[in-house]
Amino acid sequence: MITTVFADGKKEYEFIDYLKKRAQSSDKNVIPVVSEILDNVRENGDSAVRDYTIKFDGKAPERAEISADDIDSLIASCDKDYLNTVQKAAANIADFHQRQVQQSWLTTKPNGVMMGQRVRGLKRVGIYVPGGTAAYPSSVLMNAIPAKIAGVQEIVMCTPPQKDGTPNPNIIAAAKLAGVDRIFLMGGAQAVAAMAYGTETVPKVDKIVGPGNIFVATAKKLLYGTVDIDMIAGPSEILIVADKTANPKFLAADLMSQAEHDKLASAILLTDSAELAEQTKAEIERQSAKLVRKEIIDASLDNFGAIIVCSDIAQVIDFANELAPEHLEVCCANPMEYVGKLDNAGSVFLGNYSPEPLGDYFAGPNHVLPTSGTARFFSPLSVDSFIKKSSFIYYTEDALRADAQDVIRFADTEGLTAHANSIKVRFDLD
Repeated sequence: MITTVFADGKKEYEFIDYLKKRAQSSDKNVIPVVSEILDNVRENGDSAVRDYTIKFDGKAPERAEISADDIDSLIASCDKDYLNTVQKAAANIADFHQRQVQQSWLTTKPNGVMMGQRVRGLKRVGIYVPGGTAAYPSSVLMNAIPAKIAGVQEIVMCTPPQKDGTPNPNIIAAAKLAGVDRIFLMGGAQAVAAMAYGTETVPKVDKIVGPGNIFVATAKKLLYGTVDIDMIAGPSEILIVADKTANPKFLAADLMSQAEHDKLASAILLTDSAELAEQTKAEIERQSAKLVRKEIIDASLDNFGAIIVCSDIAQVIDFANELAPEHLEVCCANPMEYVGKLDNAGSVFLGNYSPEPLGDYFAGPNHVLPTSGTARFFSPLSVDSFIKKSSFIYYTEDALRADAQDVIRFADTEGLTAHANSIKVRFDLD
């Protein structure tokens, strides 16, 4: 049963510390296993990937890369209503992310100096997509569409085969619609390694994004620096801010919508109403009895869920910023009143009819979000995640002469005489 905590300046912070320990804990036995996989793939390429695919997935496909004809056949097997929904979701996601595009710029000065910044997409990006029991076509859209809008030249996707060795057609359909260029049927840490190092068939990428289990997440963490990654994501989490006007049926449903992800997921309700807290607790019991993933929900709520009753809404908002959640719902009489006060959250859902699953699938903002309190300094995945920038400088001879002594003075102060000499030789300065 979910715990009720009455905030007293101590108990609620003890709960935060408890959550932080959950986020920081990791299975140290995973690192050597993943390291061995990475080394093997780096040395042996496709053969190592194939061996691991047989070992972990039961069967390896004859060809790792899915052909264009096979992609079309898989899409033809998908439910037509599902395809229509994917198209509508993709349009919403594209519309939102199109507004994030940055432009290169150039500025000039009266003395002839020109400076600016060049913005362009990365050359090649890899997307990892789970394909087993946790197959999420929505993640394909959320990762590939911003990359395409950013101007990424080639998007490579890896997804593990199903138990029969075939691809998940719903994932393949989402990939085709989102603009993925090449699709490989491989999963786990070995797929991440293949994209990071390159193999005989899988091209080396510049950045790897996408969700995965602890082996995938550990592989991405260990390969950061060899390639860029999106983020090191922890278990899913939701925080709901609610006043007495909120509907306990909605609150219970939304808390459980995240709790069903994982036994380590965290679902927290912050409210100034003890009555609402009790009503929500009762609703959780009533609704969870009907849900397929009840066992996971119960474990998540028992271990990492809480209903925290605060003295007033001001304390609620302060504590919400302290938690810096991945998903933050505001179920209050006037939710827009709090937009400017909620500084630390991955994505904010305003009002009783903006539930978190709307953001997971359809509304448009990205669902790849910072977890474990990192919303204090990290941002959601966006078009910015797939670009790189270079600055450029052009000085005329007269402009450099005018600034020469200042540059020399800086160089001399730092003891870098060769830096100073680079300026001096241009004007015969001693």
